[in-house]
Amino acid sequence: MSTDTDPAPRTSPRHPLIPQRLVRIGRHDLPASVVVFLVALPLSLGVAVASGAPVAAGLIAAVVGGVVAGLLGGSAVQVSGPTASLTVIVAESVHHFGWAATCFITVGAGLLQILFGLSRIARGALAIAPVVVHGLLAGIGVIIALQQVHVLLGGTSLSSSFDSIIQLPHQLMSVHRGDLCIGLVVIVLLIVWKYVPRQVRMVPGPLVAVVVATLLSLALPTHVERLVLNGSLLDAIGLPAIPSGTWTSIALTMVTIALIASVETLLSAVAVDKLRPGSTTNLDRELIGQGSANVVSGLLGGLPIAAVIVRSITNAHAGAQTRAATVLHGVWILLFAVALAGLVQQIPKAALAGLLILIGVQLVKLAHIRLARRTGNLYVYVATVLSVVFLNLLAGMVIGLVLAFALLLWRVVRVTIAAEPRAGGRWLVTIDGTCTFLALPKLTAELAKVPDGADVTVEMTVDFLDHAAYERITEWAAQRESKGGTVEFVEIGSARMATATAGPPERGQSRKVIDQAISPWRRTGIREDPIAAGIAAYHRGHAHLMRPHLAGLRHRPDADSFFLTCADARIVPNVITNSGPGDLFTVRNVGNLVPTAGSDVSVEAALIYALEKLDVRAVVVCGHSGCGAMEALYREVRTGPGLGDWLAYARPSLDRFRLGHPVAEAAALAGFGEVDQLGMVNVALQLETLHAHPAVRQGIEERGVAVSGLFFDIATARVIEVTVDGIAEFDDEGRRVAAEPV
Repeated sequence: MSTDTDPAPRTSPRHPLIPQRLVRIGRHDLPASVVVFLVALPLSLGVAVASGAPVAAGLIAAVVGGVVAGLLGGSAVQVSGPTASLTVIVAESVHHFGWAATCFITVGAGLLQILFGLSRIARGALAIAPVVVHGLLAGIGVIIALQQVHVLLGGTSLSSSFDSIIQLPHQLMSVHRGDLCIGLVVIVLLIVWKYVPRQVRMVPGPLVAVVVATLLSLALPTHVERLVLNGSLLDAIGLPAIPSGTWTSIALTMVTIALIASVETLLSAVAVDKLRPGSTTNLDRELIGQGSANVVSGLLGGLPIAAVIVRSITNAHAGAQTRAATVLHGVWILLFAVALAGLVQQIPKAALAGLLILIGVQLVKLAHIRLARRTGNLYVYVATVLSVVFLNLLAGMVIGLVLAFALLLWRVVRVTIAAEPRAGGRWLVTIDGTCTFLALPKLTAELAKVPDGADVTVEMTVDFLDHAAYERITEWAAQRESKGGTVEFVEIGSARMATATAGPPERGQSRKVIDQAISPWRRTGIREDPIAAGIAAYHRGHAHLMRPHLAGLRHRPDADSFFLTCADARIVPNVITNSGPGDLFTVRNVGNLVPTAGSDVSVEAALIYALEKLDVRAVVVCGHSGCGAMEALYREVRTGPGLGDWLAYARPSLDRFRLGHPVAEAAALAGFGEVDQLGMVNVALQLETLHAHPAVRQGIEERGVAVSGLFFDIATARVIEVTVDGIAEFDDEGRRVAAEPV
């Protein structure tokens, strides 16, 4: 919900007698309201003319949109009024039912919007595919441009897009030069206005274009068609009339207006919220406010309204802070319409036609077309545009949504199936995606490619498997095995064959696949061999993936890095380094210790073998948090022979820790406890030992071998770099950054 109603201090330090809220309105909202008023005035008149409604209906709608929607809506700075997106449907309604009946339809649409808001479905309206919304707007823009071209040429707008296209050659043969000149001046001014200095652009371009065109029309020696305002704004107020047509078409028109107005309002609210971090529109309240404004506008003889994104963004950029700017802009339009109605009648129709043509063209955005093309939705976009232009808005929306849903369904349920021979005469059948009865024709065709007697591996990377597909696959496998062939199933995806007939099919979750791959064994009351069970799971799910990687390593026993870490079972080197087969030559011992040269033949032999035979490029020592060896060392626990003799190699680490090692100080600043500080100091000392080792020193000098230290924090699952005199963290790009407190 917007925060503009939050209580403010009663007085301002600079203005002790003026409420703080009034100071804020005067400083921010009042100037913004004037800017929005200047933008909204010509646009409201143009929309009224394009809709075939009385000119005053646009002014009434602008006033009501500012005051009623501004007060009752859920956004602090969103501005509502007559909008180009409703022009087409309103024009059709006026043509079929008349103006008074269209006002009745506007009231009905407003009541529907209030029901939308009360039922709290506003968020659901945002689920409409953006490509359909873009197509609707583009179609509306094309219709507006086609209709207003005739007005620009001195004629009248036609209700049918087809008629507008057919009659265009005839209209070109009877151009009224005065109207054409006025309209072109407006279009040129609006285009050029984007490139004038920013200080000049503070005056809205539409206002400048209409004023210049009006003055020019008074100087031209030829006749120019002007707006007709019958009486004052108060004279234009009239009650709606009940339509005399079929109620089905009336209801469809109401629903169409309500839906289009609601969708445009919600999209505008989302866009405005992005401009004001920390401010969130109450979408349900916004629909209630919009619906209330449409009810009032219809009862007073005004056009349907919706939030207008151009005016809303203008209001936000102008510095509006509260809904006072929106309400005041409506007040300024009311004062203008009552006091200066005579000026309205001096505005040429061609000037507003030029304004609307440019608005219509701008609704067809190249960015939307490029996006639709990149995302594979161009067909939906084109179909929606053509349906809106040559059928109607409701048909365009329905056709667009149906096509978007069909495209989504096709993308979601499609499956990739391929059967190909591999080396050694074995065949590989890959099934990737959503495997349902819809895939049976393709599945049967691909399985038929496998020759009789061939051994087969079926690699299933599926997230959904229904009973029909499962039955076809298992029947095919049983037939092959009955003839002496072998069929091996490798299940990599989240949907498993073992559960395909246990209940209704469900879409598997990728997270479960990852958890199964990296989660530890769980001790249960069931008596089973976890090693054997784990091997069976590996054979089912991962052995097939390992084969191609291991195939190239069968005769290459080299490795990239020598990795020395603790024997603690919680440290999984290949997981925390995201490495695979052939990457790490791993050595593990209690406390990740590197005894001095000649002290321990096990670590010595592994280190020399890695450096001289495997040609490793890096030597790594990795400690970890909560290390039992460091705990026993820190507390000087008597461990007896064997373990005690081994931990004696770590005694220098304890001594350096107690003397105040810089790594311990850095670890303490990062929030680690004393045992973990000792663990990091221990890594630092092992690095010193490695640097002093003859084989390591030779590798550094001759081949540039890198020596580094790591520390795995089990609590956060983060890896920290340890140097001989400090610590650092790795960011997501692999860069070293200062360690944060844990």
